[in-house]
Amino acid sequence: MSQDIISDVLNQIMNAKRAGKKEIVVTRQSKLLLELLKLGKKHGYIDDFKAEEGLKIKFSENLNKCQAIKPRFNVKIEEIEDKIKRFLLARNFGMLVISTSKGLITHQEAYEKNIGGALIAYFY
Repeated sequence: MSQDIISDVLNQIMNAKRAGKKEIVVTRQSKLLLELLKLGKKHGYIDDFKAEEGLKIKFSENLNKCQAIKPRFNVKIEEIEDKIKRFLLARNFGMLVISTSKGLITHQEAYEKNIGGALIAYFY
């Protein structure tokens, strides 16, 4: 285990998906991770999650890959297009998650609000 909770949990999700599982339970959580999971649920990559004794995460069959972006690149609105080409398979396939002063948002919302931030993760 590393110090990066987001990276650990996203790796556990991908390992469980490769093993044919539908859900995982993790013991470590953070507010940033919960916000990331809310965003994933909103866009259909996470089916459900509950923070009880441990954090129980059920992931969708629509999820092909999720991964944390390290190092956390700071991007301006003009640079987001380059990062989409680098991390996503196609232009309208998946989402980049960006941490901004307005909270966690997707790259589409960043275009609409015309703000940049730090890249956290991607889903597709």
